[in-house]
Amino acid sequence: MLRYVHAHDLGRFPRLADTMFRDRADQFATRLGWEVSVDARGHERDAYDDLNPLYVIWEGEDGQHQGSLRLLPTTGPTMIDDHFQHLLGGRRMNDPRVWECTRFCLSRGAASRVAAALMLGGGEVMTRLGVDHFAGVFDARMIRIYRAIGASPQVLGGKGEGRERISVGLWTFSATARARVAERAGVPPALSDLWVRQSFGADETALARSA
Repeated sequence: MLRYVHAHDLGRFPRLADTMFRDRADQFATRLGWEVSVDARGHERDAYDDLNPLYVIWEGEDGQHQGSLRLLPTTGPTMIDDHFQHLLGGRRMNDPRVWECTRFCLSRGAASRVAAALMLGGGEVMTRLGVDHFAGVFDARMIRIYRAIGASPQVLGGKGEGRERISVGLWTFSATARARVAERAGVPPALSDLWVRQSFGADETALARSA
């Protein structure tokens, strides 16, 4: 199922949080070889995890993390502004209707539908917050994944060639896109609505605590 959890609420889900940060270490440090910080617990965390981001997490039946992404408004610090401005020719991204999506992570052996489910979850956040776009940095390997999900971004800029190319993109979410991604994820829209209500109750303004 999809869970929507702010960083300050991760303590309510200790197993889910532990396996999410461990899977991030496995994906970004071990498999991709990125220069990221992994602590003594085997967790990959960075400064943006301290800004109370909103995590969209796919939780398996065993209560463990199978996939996640991290969302922050671009009105505050973002990875794009702090580390990837060169991909946009030095332009800053600061817009209340644009949120940054980072740390898109899948656990080893995660079903293919988990990636689509995460994109669906991100879209649900967009719809309920009135967000026009998600922005994110991605490498060449992700292009095939986005295309398979049916959620390819608008590319704003990039550097490098072939497998080494890094780009910045914008994602939108329409009713048509929601139906397409929900079908790919195998998640009926009514069930997706239920998961949002289970995470935030009737007061969906709780989604905006990070804003």
